[in-house]
Amino acid sequence: MNAVKGSKRYRMQVVKYRPYVRLFVRILLLLLVIGGTGGSYLFGIYKGTELQAEAIDERDRLRVELSASVRKAEQFGQQLANVNLGAEVDRKANEDVRQEVIELKNEIAALEEDITFYRGLMSPTADKRGLTIGSLEVLETPEARTYEYKLVVQQLAANHQVLNGHLKFLVIGRQNGVENSLHLNALSNKVSVENIKLRFRYFQNFEGQLKLPLGFEPVRIELVATSIGPTPVTVNKKFGWLVQES
Repeated sequence: MNAVKGSKRYRMQVVKYRPYVRLFVRILLLLLVIGGTGGSYLFGIYKGTELQAEAIDERDRLRVELSASVRKAEQFGQQLANVNLGAEVDRKANEDVRQEVIELKNEIAALEEDITFYRGLMSPTADKRGLTIGSLEVLETPEARTYEYKLVVQQLAANHQVLNGHLKFLVIGRQNGVENSLHLNALSNKVSVENIKLRFRYFQNFEGQLKLPLGFEPVRIELVATSIGPTPVTVNKKFGWLVQES
């Protein structure tokens, strides 16, 4: 038979038909695929287990480091608390000492004042004898417009005899813009008369509370002490309204 001119010619070969060989090759390929997949899976499990073990070790190490850091932080916190407590104790101790020194100074000043007072009673000077109005204190109280008063009236004499007389205690101020004077008995429920009785040998203390009416603005306190007897004496003394903290 004549070949067609210009067409490509292929070489043909006759091969013996072997169906079992093809099946074997297919099974072998399948086994290789299964083996590769299984190996990859087992290798993945192995590597995952190894990485998990490393992660667990790292976690445990971090836990140990964290626990140590927490203990150190607690120690530092306790040390700081101790330092702050020590500083507070020192500050409180210094404040207590300062307050104690102030109280001692006040006590010394009060004692010196008492000594001067009693010394004047027992040894009055020639130009300071007779009935005398001593110190006056007005102290604030927690109650509004209510004040404590402390007054001393004394006798300066070489030979002390019982002195009788009376005392007038007036608070001078302005009531709604108008000058007004109020006796102590109008301001204190412990005093019932305008002329307060005097009877003492050396001195007499007057203490109590007074309450100012609304609209009254105090300016000063005027005291008038009068003795009775063969040689009566009248003493006047004015104090500006000065309130001290109690």
